[in-house]
Amino acid sequence: MAGALLAWRTDAARIDWQPALAASEPWRAVTAVFVHYSVLHLAANLAGAALVGALGKAAAVPLRGAAAWAVAWPLTQLGLLMQPQLLHYGGLSGVLHAGVAVVAVHLVAAGARSQRLIGLAIGAVLVAKVISEAPWAGPLRHPAGWDIAVAPLAHASGAAMGALCAAIAELLSRRRAAPVAQR
Repeated sequence: MAGALLAWRTDAARIDWQPALAASEPWRAVTAVFVHYSVLHLAANLAGAALVGALGKAAAVPLRGAAAWAVAWPLTQLGLLMQPQLLHYGGLSGVLHAGVAVVAVHLVAAGARSQRLIGLAIGAVLVAKVISEAPWAGPLRHPAGWDIAVAPLAHASGAAMGALCAAIAELLSRRRAAPVAQR
């Protein structure tokens, strides 16, 4: 959130995701989340970041979940390489989808039945949202009420990378917690 606010007046082309520059300027996989193309875009993503943070806090996501989210951050942008027509990308939405997926996986893996059910519900809604956006149907959508184009593949990539990174973190945590005799 702080990076997005600090970068608000920065020339987007200097730090946004550009697949043509992925090999020569890989840092853009991190800095792209700081780019916002309008005040509405920035405000919506800041609100989304606050909500995902509150969700993670309410779900008591441990440090391994935060680490999974951090790893999913640049991987989300790398997923955009599957859509070469998307020449520029900026914003937090893909990484926010990763954060929701991390929380869902944590809740499913947490153990208590009620937590698993909540995690499954969050995951199902996330999958339904991503599918409804048809990320396979082209690089950009122009939703009503928005003053920017939306890249559905960023949401799909974020959700997939968040779920994958969280699942790996949960498996590694269980492996470390297992007694040596069981390994």
